[in-house]
Amino acid sequence: MTGGGLTGGAGPVGGAGFARRYGRWALVAGASEGIGAAFATSLAGRGLDLVLVARRAAPLAELAARLPTRTLTVPLDLAAAGALPALVGAIGDREVGLVVVNAADSPAGAFLAIDPGRTLRVLDLNCRTPVLLAHHFLPAMVARGRGGMIIMSSLAGQQGSPGLSAYAASKAFGAVLAEGLWAELRGTGVDVLACVAGAVATPGLARTKPRRAPGTVTPEVVAAAALRALGRRPRTVPGGLARVAAAVLARLLPKAAAIQVIGRASRDLRPGG
Repeated sequence: MTGGGLTGGAGPVGGAGFARRYGRWALVAGASEGIGAAFATSLAGRGLDLVLVARRAAPLAELAARLPTRTLTVPLDLAAAGALPALVGAIGDREVGLVVVNAADSPAGAFLAIDPGRTLRVLDLNCRTPVLLAHHFLPAMVARGRGGMIIMSSLAGQQGSPGLSAYAASKAFGAVLAEGLWAELRGTGVDVLACVAGAVATPGLARTKPRRAPGTVTPEVVAAAALRALGRRPRTVPGGLARVAAAVLARLLPKAAAIQVIGRASRDLRPGG
């Protein structure tokens, strides 16, 4: 791990209620761009100080410089062995009361054409990481009687997704994990949410999909929807068209038809992205 960086800033007026509910520090995993950066910006606007985690140091530093609250940047590959102890060491005695699990790997292409090592990385980052973060941070939140965790998922995880098989399976895991934790922790003061996103206009999607899908929303819409839903329900789907698509795929279409629909939606993804 590269050494973390700490910056400081004066918190904005307002947002005191949110900070009281979840604590002073929030951790955003996968914060360098897109949805993670949108979460960081929104949380800083609510007055929270931030631990920003991602592999690339430069985008983290650029994001931190734009935020009005204190930030700790931790350049770290959360899929690597020993990532959690390294993260815990960088955080030190800061009391993290809200965790956003956004870091993910999403290799596109036929499953048999993807290197098995890349598939195992999907398991490490998309499945193992939220489990490790939950085991580490949630017990202290329960003991304090306040806190929250948001686990990012995807509409791809509602059914088999040709061309995204490993990623979709990992996102099904994350959503179900979040919903189970939501139920287990009700009454403790700790809120857990699965945020199930459809197409989001992130730099990562732009690199893998040349055309924007209908109903694509911005990262800011996703972050705002998740923060509104936290503490109110176990799952949220940002965007009106995405909510309709989620309902159709889950409730109205036969499973084989749903798989074919999602396969057509992802067929122009660039392999290996």
